[in-house]
Amino acid sequence: MHRQTKLRLQLLLGTALLAAPVSAFAQTAPVQTAPTAASAEPAGLDDIVVTATKRETNLQDTPISISVVNAEALADRHVQSLMDLADGSVPSLRIATFEARQSALTIGIRGIVPNDANQPAREQGVGVYIDGVYLARQHGLAAALLDIERVEVLKGPQGTLFGRNTEGGALSLVTKKPTGVFGMRAIAGVGNLESYNSELHVDFPALGDFAFKVDGIISVQGPVTENILPGQTGFGEYDRRGLRFQTLWTPAENFTATLAADISKDKNTPFYSQLLNFNPNGLTVVPFTSATVPSGSIRGLSPLVQVEGSKRMTQADIGVPQQFSVDDTRGMDLHLSYRPTDSLEIRSITAYRDLDVEQYDNIAGAHRPPVVGPNGRFSRYSLAGFWQHQLSQELQAVGSLGDSIDYVGGVFYFKETVSDDAATPSTNQWNADGTGYTILDPTPTIRGFRSLDRKSTAHSESKAIYGQATWTPASMDALHLTVGGRYTWDDKDGKLEVVNNAATNLTFNSKVDRFDPLVTLAYDVSNNINVYGKYSTGYRAGGASSRSLTYRSFDPEEVKAYEIGLKSDLFDRRVRFNAAVYAMDRTDSQIDFSLVTVQGASTRNTLETINAPGTTKIRGVELEGQFRATDNLTLSASYAYTDAKVPDTVNPFNGQVQQVFISYTPENAGSVAADWNSPFMGATLKAHIDANYADAAHSFEQFAIKADSSFVVNARVAIADITTRDGGPLLEVALWSRNLLDETYVYRRDPSNRNTLGDYGNFNNPRTFGIELRASY
Repeated sequence: MHRQTKLRLQLLLGTALLAAPVSAFAQTAPVQTAPTAASAEPAGLDDIVVTATKRETNLQDTPISISVVNAEALADRHVQSLMDLADGSVPSLRIATFEARQSALTIGIRGIVPNDANQPAREQGVGVYIDGVYLARQHGLAAALLDIERVEVLKGPQGTLFGRNTEGGALSLVTKKPTGVFGMRAIAGVGNLESYNSELHVDFPALGDFAFKVDGIISVQGPVTENILPGQTGFGEYDRRGLRFQTLWTPAENFTATLAADISKDKNTPFYSQLLNFNPNGLTVVPFTSATVPSGSIRGLSPLVQVEGSKRMTQADIGVPQQFSVDDTRGMDLHLSYRPTDSLEIRSITAYRDLDVEQYDNIAGAHRPPVVGPNGRFSRYSLAGFWQHQLSQELQAVGSLGDSIDYVGGVFYFKETVSDDAATPSTNQWNADGTGYTILDPTPTIRGFRSLDRKSTAHSESKAIYGQATWTPASMDALHLTVGGRYTWDDKDGKLEVVNNAATNLTFNSKVDRFDPLVTLAYDVSNNINVYGKYSTGYRAGGASSRSLTYRSFDPEEVKAYEIGLKSDLFDRRVRFNAAVYAMDRTDSQIDFSLVTVQGASTRNTLETINAPGTTKIRGVELEGQFRATDNLTLSASYAYTDAKVPDTVNPFNGQVQQVFISYTPENAGSVAADWNSPFMGATLKAHIDANYADAAHSFEQFAIKADSSFVVNARVAIADITTRDGGPLLEVALWSRNLLDETYVYRRDPSNRNTLGDYGNFNNPRTFGIELRASY
């Protein structure tokens, strides 16, 4: 974007924010729109519908700790991908890139955060679902969001109703369905960093028993850090595009069939991994031109290398070959619903998804290994392919027995095949004194000519049967007892076919049968105050590390959780306050240990996963509240405290018992927000601001050092409901900003090479801002 245009947008945004009567920050739950006329008392907060128990229930009546981010909140925060929720808007939900790659996300809840599930035989600890369909891989999760109605964040083990790999919780995305009534929404916007976005959502008029809906989205951003090598992509860029088609068939009042198909392409580049310090251990520095580096010494840096630990580099000091990494995701799902009686619904969910990833991450130039001297090769180009396809089938029966028992039961089948390969050639070569470099022959970066670090394939097959029932005694209708359980049969196997470009025949095979129970006792203190106590379990499947030289396998980890909670609507529903206190005991915790080694002109990151001894203890508190202060102003806040202690574990690379940690989990995290909504010159003025804080957290399980604390402010001001002419669209014009104060912090810090170079890390996104136009019919 032109410099003068940027300045104008900044001035407009600043003026609008100063004029807006906002005083606190943003929401994680819907707010009721302002009424047309003032009243003596503000209206109450709206009910929030969730599907955490496989049926639609009121959030305040559901005895589970849940945060909900609705469509309005997503728009207010300019959330276009799950990656944007890394700002901390839901304090218990932690989202980070894997390494610095935008192509794969690490998602955690309540301290269950797998650092490296970016392998065929590794699993996530938090389940991610779209319309009830499980997404088994981290790859593709940063794709553009296609018309999301709400995001439900279910906290704590969901092993009974959701099953495997939900020991920390579940992230459930619910999309908007066809209505059969014509409607169209169009969005277009531009912003700094050469960004632009557009969306089109069309509901077509019903054609007989059929209703159709089409959603399309484009979201583009230029580089956060420029690459100085001409013709090559920069760092932190993305180009996300998606298309989804749905058709709803309703041949009878008691039967519906919804068929959906989607395709997404996420082109992206990693955030720049920059050197944060040099020689932090105070070793003797020898000149860059030195032929050798004696023990206890460290080679000096090239004069071209910049060390900047306090701010994000906007231009890389070393130019490197780099192109977009590309995630292609595709899927189809068929939902059937049949109601033979008013008290019973039978459902079927059939889904197929596949994923194709081509990774090109030349992430750091000379800021990370290989560390070499005169005429040496450097700049590690992480090249990988990743392919996955999955098939799932679920049958559910949801119903009631009289007025006292509500139940859900089902069977589930899942099958998956995943494969990958990886290579890490160096792309640059120093001259004799480090004052210049050349770009090497690109042939080793081409598939078929690469020297592979690894190649592997894994298969998973999971079968389960589950049931859950809630009993409300007729003589005590304020008491609700829920009992449930799930029995799972898990089969996994894998083969590591190549290690360091040599064929191998390393395999693993795992069969696990397990039962996950749930017991909840809830009591309605009054119509608007509910308390509950819950016991639940969950697990993350075992597997093997394809980054290991021996394909070392590891066992499943499991969690037993105890939770007490409060849900309340007070003062004529103008104040909502929910709280949960929990204790989770995790056994066989899967802990990652990594070792970076230099092998000729490339480096290898060897990773071994160990099941920690004893019990990992995770304790926490979660608080959420909303306050309808006036008809125009709604305030909200949320807070999460997490204390996690992992037993000391043997490091497999040196045989020493050492302290280990939970990654990407701050001890304290909080979010506050304010939303203003009022009439304005025949239209509606909407203003939103939120602030999100998190303590510094560990980036790796094996290192005590932490990254930085964070404080991110987002804001949006809009004039909505602008009428055009009779029958014309309603318009909305908005100014938005993410990271309004341009806070700069390191979210990932790697100290593994302190004796050869120094810490390197990745900074968050800078301030982004723009203007957006919405039209709806």
